[in-house]
Amino acid sequence: MDLNLLRVLDALLQENSVTRAAERLGTSPAAVSRTLARLRRAVGDPLLVRAGQGLVPTPRALELREEVGVLLRGCDNVLRPGAGFEAVHLQRTFTVQATDLLLVGLAGPLTDRIHAEARHVDVVFLPEALEGGPALRQGLVDVELGVLGELDPEIQTRQLARKTLVGVARSGHPLFNGRITARRFAAADHIGVSRHGKRLGPIDAALTELGLRRRIAAVVPSHTSAMILARDSDLVALTLADWLPGTVAALGLRTFPIPVDLAPLDFGMAWHPRNSADPGHRWFRDHLADAVLAPSTS
Repeated sequence: MDLNLLRVLDALLQENSVTRAAERLGTSPAAVSRTLARLRRAVGDPLLVRAGQGLVPTPRALELREEVGVLLRGCDNVLRPGAGFEAVHLQRTFTVQATDLLLVGLAGPLTDRIHAEARHVDVVFLPEALEGGPALRQGLVDVELGVLGELDPEIQTRQLARKTLVGVARSGHPLFNGRITARRFAAADHIGVSRHGKRLGPIDAALTELGLRRRIAAVVPSHTSAMILARDSDLVALTLADWLPGTVAALGLRTFPIPVDLAPLDFGMAWHPRNSADPGHRWFRDHLADAVLAPSTS
């Protein structure tokens, strides 16, 4: 049966009046009268009959009054966004695909946040191995986090933060003996970060415009390994400005502005629309966003 029929029936049984039921439903008495006729045919009972100037319910209507009310309340609870959701009862594993540069700073704050509300929620972090593929569409990944590339057209996104890249090198690196110009920066030996072994990127394009070229002396697959290598050598790596300052200092590293015109990086999250209205998934996305916006300072 049409759920709207039940709503009209409920209003009629509560008001015992076509006019008052119409006012309650925000419609016209004529529309309610037509619906009452449909209800009478469907139920096989007049439901409301004339008694003087008003209407009175039939015995069948009295039987239905409470039943219809309970049924409608149940339907409303089912259809209400996030109905009955309480994070404390959530038992679920979420999978996040993220660049390690973000992961190191947000994994701790994120797990602290979610476990404070939901002890039985686990998080699996995946590298960007599935980047550019249909992982979100196929349900292999709940959320993709990082600089978002080409995505399937239906994918939902949320912009989170704009961050600037900076150079990073060991505290005693010769670069810090003077002003770090573009020429001195290019003359240093550098660490490239690429899962596919790529050497060149936006920095190289910017240096080329200045008539300069840098040497990529080593290529590693992650920013974390690049920082460790920078700690133990005279190679220069890259990191995010104001990201994990405690870790940078603990490794004996220093950051410096990159002396070329370089666009900032836009970080966001992406998910499949089938999860958009899911209260548990929405709760997790909110905590993930908060962890990116307020990362660990260690």
